[in-house]
Amino acid sequence: MKFVIGLDYGSDSARAVIVNAQSGEIIASSVKNYPRWSEGKYCNPAINQYRQHPQDYIDVLEASVKDALHRCPRWMAKEVAGIAFDTTGSTPAFTDATGTPLALLPEFAENPNAMFILWKDHTAVKEAAEINRLCSTWKTDYSSYEGGIYSSEWFWSKALHVLREDRAVREKACSIVEYCEWLPALITGVKSSREIIRSRCANGHKAMWHESWGGLPDEKFLVALDPLLKGFRGRLFEKTETADKPVGRLSPEWASRLGLSTDVIVAGGAFDCHMGAVGAGITPHTLVRIIGTSTCDVIVAGYEEIGSRLIPGICGQVDGSVIPGMIGLEAGQSGFGDIYAWFKRLLEFPLKKILAETTLVDAATKAQLMDEIAERIIPALTEEAEKVPVSESTVIATDWMNGRRTPDANQLLAGTVDGLTLGTTAPRIFRALVEATAFGSLAIVERFLREGIRIDRVTGIGGIALKSPFVMQTLSDVLNMPIRVCKTEQACALGAAMFAATAAGLYGRVEDAQEAMSPGFDREYVPNAENAKAYRAIYEKYIKLGKFTEQMTMNK
Repeated sequence: MKFVIGLDYGSDSARAVIVNAQSGEIIASSVKNYPRWSEGKYCNPAINQYRQHPQDYIDVLEASVKDALHRCPRWMAKEVAGIAFDTTGSTPAFTDATGTPLALLPEFAENPNAMFILWKDHTAVKEAAEINRLCSTWKTDYSSYEGGIYSSEWFWSKALHVLREDRAVREKACSIVEYCEWLPALITGVKSSREIIRSRCANGHKAMWHESWGGLPDEKFLVALDPLLKGFRGRLFEKTETADKPVGRLSPEWASRLGLSTDVIVAGGAFDCHMGAVGAGITPHTLVRIIGTSTCDVIVAGYEEIGSRLIPGICGQVDGSVIPGMIGLEAGQSGFGDIYAWFKRLLEFPLKKILAETTLVDAATKAQLMDEIAERIIPALTEEAEKVPVSESTVIATDWMNGRRTPDANQLLAGTVDGLTLGTTAPRIFRALVEATAFGSLAIVERFLREGIRIDRVTGIGGIALKSPFVMQTLSDVLNMPIRVCKTEQACALGAAMFAATAAGLYGRVEDAQEAMSPGFDREYVPNAENAKAYRAIYEKYIKLGKFTEQMTMNK
């Protein structure tokens, strides 16, 4: 009996799972929050700056794996055959020649520009616009396999922004690494940036890497974009690998730190949504929606089905980014659960400003009241919003509070709410926000269908999919499609475990690991025909509001 470890690095925390490689049973798990991130360090939401310190990643790696193993019989650690990471992305950082992220060097320890730039950091909007302009006039459109619109959330935009902003980083930086590439390199003892195995998933979707033009964009293109990029292409890489292939074994240092053997195989890294789709049992013609703070929508298709077709306005189509031997297609929304969290924070203002300062109750009672009320806001909103008939959904919102990822990326966009009156209540606004996230999902589905991508079924994974019947039923009604919900909340970590098992040689293909280790489904939401018809008309209003919003943005 062999076991594997899947590590899922999300926006706020990392989860380690110990998995039976034969059955897919999760034996133990442990979740650890990033300590510095939890304190709000190195971030400035006012300018959409979100940075994470690499030491956070190291701290939770050791803590989560050791804690998960502590929950297992002691003999089990000796039977761990493989380990794999999935992470957020694009989340790059500059490194020195050894492949060490600059923030781990003493002189850069408190410099946000030397840290990993989280996926939702939108400080590079200007740079993304410049990349798009150059792609549109260059002899090769390097954005063509990434939907034709390059985003501020991605590799080159972020790298260029930091190079322009920070002289110290500019003078020290030798290379750039994605989060999902660095962690495997760290625990296998890589000592040179050139030796880091590069992720097909990360670089195909976010760094404009494609075999047809020899890997990364040409040096002349990068220098034309900005001379500050001169030399980086030569110091980066030419080849990428799919995540089912081993990148090495645990180094003696990390075997000791984690309580494992140096025989443990380390798989290649990939993004959370792509491994999550595998963990949810993705097959051709299945749209897997990873629903969390944002969403990522993933489909796989055969080479014959895609042919030479390029799908505009999505987040890329990459050979082997999800399942080797298939084209992985990615789309998504920049805000989903984050939008509900924003509204919750809005309603928490009296708690944090008035109740927190009151002298009518003692400190302990205040703390208890604040915690209880904050915890009950979303459930109470949901309960009341569910009572509103679809016919009375007169408040219309867009889901662009964090910009728009797809279709057609535009991070300059902001959210809008229309139809407010003196009679509008908080539950009605909440319902409009839920409907907005569903309408944004429908816009993605319609883009795929319009481009000839067949969708037979939808699968939802993540905390919202499992915990919010109201959101999921609304989504089913708006899409007018059934939605199956993956049984486990840990689909991303389980997907990483499937890649670990494949890289360790326990399975010949990722599909074989899926078949043996798949968790199955928890429930299925079926659309209400009457609601689906009503939502179609409301969706047209959403589209009109979106066009108005976009036009106003362009006119600023």
